[in-house]
Amino acid sequence: MSLLEDTIAKIQPPSAEAVEHIRSKLDCTIGDETGLGGLKELLLKYAGITLSDHPEPPKKTTIICCADHGVAEMKVSAYPPSTTVQMTENYLISRGAVANALSNFAGSELLVADLGIAAPTDQLPGLIHKKIALGTKNCAAGPAMTREQAIQSIETGIELATECAEKGTCCFLPGEMGIANTTSSACVAAAFCGLTPEEATGRGTNISDERLKLKIEVVRKALEINKPNPDDGLDVLMKVGGFEIGCITGIILGAAAHHTFVVIDGFNTGAAALIAQSLAPLTPHYLMGSHLAAEPAHKAMLKKLGISPYMDMRFRLGEATGSSIAVNLLDAAVMAYKSLSDSDDTPEFYHETMPPKSLPITDKTFDFYLNTFPTLSKPAMEACKLRIDNLAKPIYSLGFLEEIAVELAGIVDDERPGLDTGRSLLCFATGELSEAQNKLTSSFARHACASVTIAHLRKDRPLTEAFDFGREIGEALSFSDPILGVALTESAPDDAVGTKAAKLRKSLLNEDGSLRYEASEFLQKTPKELQTEVSALLGAIIAGAHNNALIVLDDESTEIIARYAEVLCPAVKPYILHTQPALLQLGMTITGGCTACLGIKIVDAALHMLNDMKTFAEARVSVANDGPGAGRQIE
Repeated sequence: MSLLEDTIAKIQPPSAEAVEHIRSKLDCTIGDETGLGGLKELLLKYAGITLSDHPEPPKKTTIICCADHGVAEMKVSAYPPSTTVQMTENYLISRGAVANALSNFAGSELLVADLGIAAPTDQLPGLIHKKIALGTKNCAAGPAMTREQAIQSIETGIELATECAEKGTCCFLPGEMGIANTTSSACVAAAFCGLTPEEATGRGTNISDERLKLKIEVVRKALEINKPNPDDGLDVLMKVGGFEIGCITGIILGAAAHHTFVVIDGFNTGAAALIAQSLAPLTPHYLMGSHLAAEPAHKAMLKKLGISPYMDMRFRLGEATGSSIAVNLLDAAVMAYKSLSDSDDTPEFYHETMPPKSLPITDKTFDFYLNTFPTLSKPAMEACKLRIDNLAKPIYSLGFLEEIAVELAGIVDDERPGLDTGRSLLCFATGELSEAQNKLTSSFARHACASVTIAHLRKDRPLTEAFDFGREIGEALSFSDPILGVALTESAPDDAVGTKAAKLRKSLLNEDGSLRYEASEFLQKTPKELQTEVSALLGAIIAGAHNNALIVLDDESTEIIARYAEVLCPAVKPYILHTQPALLQLGMTITGGCTACLGIKIVDAALHMLNDMKTFAEARVSVANDGPGAGRQIE
């Protein structure tokens, strides 16, 4: 029996017993409805895959598989074929690629393997040498590789996964580097998902309209000439795939055989997952989704695999970009579970209590905030944007991470905010927090490296005083921490998670989700029992933003209040980061800053991008010769 056949034979379903053990412990600790949404799903899946009754944060390995594609000669990319070896050098020598930055963020070991780079690579330190050939053949003129080479590429991935699993890795983050690989992946998507070349083909490295038309015709030609058989994964890989795609297929199969799991990244890893599914139908059980990539066929891929994305970051880049952020969500879920199970885990919070009586603010105070908002630093934003556009990656390929970094640069007037940029979490409470809420808030805040302040409100005081209390705390925290998460907590320990959000949604939104009232009257339309908290949160948002802080929102309650704040005070809008559902699609309803802390971690990922990556000039990588990157990127 070959290694491939033996590996497929070893793949069994995940453990239902481990899943039920964790589910029952969660139900006993905080009830049937945890409010953790997709995080609970991630945790349960992780337990079943790894057969673990006591899950620990996973040991992660990022494997970047590198290979050239013969179809690159058709000029379907914005970058020359030499970029493949140049980026491989960047991973290992300059250490300035997005794979380096986000493996740092995720706490993952980074490995780089040569499956078929069309250049000498013996001189590269730390490279795993697994070269099959000097790139594939042009799939638009015939099969990309032989069947034997397809098997070899998959078995190489199996061997890599096995070696890592034996050293303790239980989470694989595969990524890829190979100019023109999205052309191959478009062919794979078309074959397995029944898509037309137009439906399967996207802009890849952000190519121009003219080159996109060419790429679509190349995909059409490759499919017509090769006629890949979707019932035979090896046939699809052989005819239109790539050596790195085959290697990732093997990593998926090897991970499943060892009861470890793979976090699927974007379009190219999705193509590998489709091939793995064709060879071993149980493999999707060992896959975790990450994000919805910008390539149009990615959604069809995920549907075919039965995988849901947890983020929409508008990424159009591989290199384990989205998966490195998504696995951080799993880390948070595991830490939260351990905190709930630990009777000795004592939260460390700062506490502020609203005074019995204070001087109420006047219209002049409120007008001061509305009329004296600082403007974002345009020079800092422009310098930050120019640097990001020249980082060694396709232009505009990191979506919301780029937008967050530029916005933060403008807020703090620094073109390159550091990784040590301070962050804190402010939670408003009108009663005692439940033990579970205390532990969850503490756990998520530790994960985000954020200090926590619980602001205790008095419901017997005027709303203007509540606003002023929130204003003072928001302003004070933003002096030292320009990343500020804001949140409410449930009013009573036995309240179901999402109680306040449901009340605010019913009272303040129309059925289509639009704002029901004018901003000037929304506070009076807010349920009376929630007006104190809404006033205080409104004060914190406006004052924190006025003091040059990025305000990171929490659950739906804070989203609704912030949307009204943006209408009431339009100048506050650039200072607010909408976390869910704008970035995360987790369906979390838990209050207390848990979702805001995940948003803070996304900001942290943006800071790693900005500080850990190198420019094309610094890394000596070729710039774009087509699309919006041409002329903007400088060698």
